[in-house]
Amino acid sequence: MHAAPFQGSAVTVIDFTAFIGRLATSSGETILPFFRTSLLVDNKSTSDFDPVTEADRAAEAVMRRLIKANFPQHGIVGEEFGSEREDAEYVWVLDPIDGTKSFIAGFPIWGTLIALLHKGTPVFGMMHQPYIGERFSGDSGSAHYSGPSGERKLSVRRCASLQEATSYTTSPLLMKAGDREIFGRIEKEVRLSRYGGDCYSYCMLAAGHLDLVVETELKPYDIAALIPIITGAGGVVTNWEGKPAQSGGRIVAAGDARVHEAALKLLNSQDA
Repeated sequence: MHAAPFQGSAVTVIDFTAFIGRLATSSGETILPFFRTSLLVDNKSTSDFDPVTEADRAAEAVMRRLIKANFPQHGIVGEEFGSEREDAEYVWVLDPIDGTKSFIAGFPIWGTLIALLHKGTPVFGMMHQPYIGERFSGDSGSAHYSGPSGERKLSVRRCASLQEATSYTTSPLLMKAGDREIFGRIEKEVRLSRYGGDCYSYCMLAAGHLDLVVETELKPYDIAALIPIITGAGGVVTNWEGKPAQSGGRIVAAGDARVHEAALKLLNSQDA
């Protein structure tokens, strides 16, 4: 990790790195006994299907306990249990299972997202997939992979144009009708458009396996941890207006700045 964002802090970067590893390990140990079992699923939404499981709640509770015990002055924003001290200098943003729909269907395309914000900016992020045993982490200056194939630095790949790009979105059905129509402009241009992935799409972009991710309706906890991973690997991530992405909403991430620029132009074109 880069030391810069943490200079002047009483806690060293090394402490944060080790501690985030502990959060990932503890949440993973909590989640795995639930995966591919006949777990109970609740629906958080009244209008559509937004599942939450015992595993989500248990994993977030474990992470919150650890944070409070080690950094009581820090804030916490979590998907399942809301916000505490979110105006603190350091704030943890937690999504215990990003990709719950894949999780309840038995597919391992989900992950635990852990972000650390310093004065509102994501300075460290990790995506942990405990079933496969993969961790993707980044601090905006660099990004790293750790998993069954060993450890390596993450780096995006070059892609000159949308016409050469492989694009992912979790599902166009998650988009409002107007946004889905706009997203269709991207699909017409790219070489390959695929669905699924949730947090994995962004990590595969950081690892250099795909070129573009376009999403809508994201919450801060869906994206905060992924920003330092993408930028640390050399990629670009903003909202559709080209502004910082940590608040969520409509997001576009690209491995190559040229693809990002072309995607923004298409998404914001009035006469497309």
